[in-house]
Amino acid sequence: MEIQNKAMLITYADSLGKNLKDVHKVLKEDIGDAIGGVHLLPFFPSTGDRGFAPSDYTRVDSAFGDWSDVEALGEEYYLMFDFMINHISRESVMYQDFKKNHDDSKYKDFFIRWEKFWAKAGENRPTQADVDLIYKRKDKAPTQEITFDDGTTENLWNTFGEEQIDIDVNSAIAKEFIKTTLEDMVKHGANLIRLDAFAYAVKKVDTNDFFVEPEIWDTLNEVREILTPLKAEILPEIHEHYSIPQKINDHGYFTYDFALPMTTLYTLYSGKTNQLAKWLKMSPMKQFTTLDTHDGIGVVDARDILTDEEIDYASEELYKVGANVKKTYSSASYNNLDIYQINSTYYSALGNDDAAYLLSRIFQVFAPGIPQIYYVGLLAGENDIELLESSKEGRNINRHYYSVDEVKEEVKRPVVAKLLKLLSWRNNFAAFDLDGSIEVETPSDTTIKITRKDKSGENVAVLVANADDKTFTITANGEEILANSEADQQQL
Repeated sequence: MEIQNKAMLITYADSLGKNLKDVHKVLKEDIGDAIGGVHLLPFFPSTGDRGFAPSDYTRVDSAFGDWSDVEALGEEYYLMFDFMINHISRESVMYQDFKKNHDDSKYKDFFIRWEKFWAKAGENRPTQADVDLIYKRKDKAPTQEITFDDGTTENLWNTFGEEQIDIDVNSAIAKEFIKTTLEDMVKHGANLIRLDAFAYAVKKVDTNDFFVEPEIWDTLNEVREILTPLKAEILPEIHEHYSIPQKINDHGYFTYDFALPMTTLYTLYSGKTNQLAKWLKMSPMKQFTTLDTHDGIGVVDARDILTDEEIDYASEELYKVGANVKKTYSSASYNNLDIYQINSTYYSALGNDDAAYLLSRIFQVFAPGIPQIYYVGLLAGENDIELLESSKEGRNINRHYYSVDEVKEEVKRPVVAKLLKLLSWRNNFAAFDLDGSIEVETPSDTTIKITRKDKSGENVAVLVANADDKTFTITANGEEILANSEADQQQL
């Protein structure tokens, strides 16, 4: 199935029920045509980071099911799989063979060998200045020592967690692995490949090793050349200044809109629509929009869309307005690597306020691109403090495990029912075609009018909303589809 212009659900294989069969059951019985695609978060055997330290891409973790379950989903929904192009598990065949056989291993060039990398730069490298220059996720050099079976040791590049060892994407053996893995993913139903942490993949002396140009384009083009004949596309994942996704979009790739979450929070906290309007006018159509993902709410992504003062205001308001949102939940004491993300469900970030939450999703639906909705967000889920405290993992606040029965209860809530209706309408209305147009006006400081039209101009969707009192009206070709007056808010 090719990519469709329909909302995509982001879910783990065991978060809507216990396995992939349950996910499929929930989609068919409870979600319906509100969802047209599924981003299955990593479902391979993994040794850490909730699937993002894969040890074997050839198998589905048996706890979730098997390839037939994945392929069954792919018959009804377009699918996105994750490929961790930057790293792989220490339990992978590659690492274990290298550890056992050292320089006699066929995988001796698969990883980035720290000392060899710097030896090419000259004597006495790296200096402290070299290490300081690296765009790091840790407060030390991104290395991990490996002890070989022959008793010798050396360091390997290790950007993320202890289980995630960086791959040398320029080596012949890694290129072969990348090609084989991507082809296998498409064979099993992937229409879209999310390149996780791809901006870290290219390392080069005298750079910060993050989105290294022009080499990063060579890597992306190599992946594209593998996937294009297979009719699959790439979605590079990058949390950074919006100018970088814009560059990627200019090269013809899908991108993420990670600026929308914080910009929308600012809009609904302040009641001012000017910055949201500015961003919607700048946004490309070939993108997937988000308000929430399996990670925290990104702060840095909205830089220069919001001013520094507005970002600070929105961040502080999140802790004031948010329900059960504390700064400590995004700190090192809860195992957080990224200080530029705030851990909360989007619903709780808006104070578990149904009217504000529904309006946030309406803004997302009217934004350019295809909406992606995280499973907790689809069910307007609150912060899971019990899971957070039992795991001491900050991001788990937004990773509730729903039973199949629990989902059946959640979809009865008015805010969830309205959201599902909204998505179903959007999926089936031509005004949201990606080759159509968007017009954005701000009649006053607190109001916004967004008009979406298809290419012919015959189908028109209009949103008129007030970010201060959270009222709105949606019309399709002049007919009212959904509205929320101040009186309605009492019933939400």
